Amino acid sequence: MKWIDLRSDTVTQPSDTMRAAMAAAEVGDDVYADDPTVNRLQDYAADLFGYEAGMFAPSGTQTNLIALMTHCGRGDEYLVGQEAHTYKYEGGGAAVLGSIQPQPIANQADGSIALADIEAYIKPDDMHFARTRLLALENTIGGRVLKQDYIAQATSLAHAKGLATHLDGARVANAAVKQGISLREVVKGFDTVSVCLSKGLGAPVGSVLLGPKAFIEQGKRWRKMLGGGMRQAGVLAAAAHHALEHNVQRLAQDHENATLLAQGLSGINALSVAMPQTNIFWLDIPAAACEPLRKSLAEQGIRASIGPRTRLVTHLDISRADVEKVVAAFKTFFQDWRA
Repeated sequence: MKWIDLRSDTVTQPSDTMRAAMAAAEVGDDVYADDPTVNRLQDYAADLFGYEAGMFAPSGTQTNLIALMTHCGRGDEYLVGQEAHTYKYEGGGAAVLGSIQPQPIANQADGSIALADIEAYIKPDDMHFARTRLLALENTIGGRVLKQDYIAQATSLAHAKGLATHLDGARVANAAVKQGISLREVVKGFDTVSVCLSKGLGAPVGSVLLGPKAFIEQGKRWRKMLGGGMRQAGVLAAAAHHALEHNVQRLAQDHENATLLAQGLSGINALSVAMPQTNIFWLDIPAAACEPLRKSLAEQGIRASIGPRTRLVTHLDISRADVEKVVAAFKTFFQDWRA
């Protein structure tokens, strides 16, 4: 049975053409920097986003952590939204492994951090405080796209206060496609960016960290220390390169499917649905309905992380027909369900 999997856009399967690129990849030992396919990916990604250099790593969690540990030292801190992955969903790696203090700040309804809050949380130069070194933002965050004028203001403020800036670009291509702007424009203002290739872009593994050449060279030491030094990694890099070349603009289809799915579910009285900006949206489900709904969907080949607050995610393996099947399954369930 082919599952319709709405849990995340990390569940995608490599296409036949992506698998062919992996099979044909020329490889070497990347720890020695002599894997030609990895090198081509790093150069291609750096040029695509407008940075000097790039570094391929197994995951976005690792590229984010490498960036934090390169920007900050022991006793330093970074400013970050309370909902951001680098603070909330990456195991506290900056604190545990980097001795870096996160300073979480409340996210606004649109996913941003208020400029006044950013300025207020920058610590004075005083031995009693951690040294504020970095502003880390995320785009998209919970499916919400940070507006470019806000990003310009936030990064300009950070730089004026002597801070570096890092973007967790887990779904940065979604943000660019949604706004109809280039990948270079969407990352403007950030000194470094982590670009995840295994979410909506569809690669099976990997992220790239982009930034100044000296920064990336320093980051490679942390990558090795964190266990991210891979050998014949060109097999994976070929898939990542294919994803960047072929799967950026098609993200618009995922956004359209998410909107169609949300619109279909919004007609069910028992549900409260937030309309999506990109490929992610949230809905509220009565608690008593969650477990029977999950079982009902599973019996029809639909996977979803059903709970009172549920996130649904569309991706390249979700078709228009899949969306229609999911809407029909929800409607049938709630026609019969009684609180």
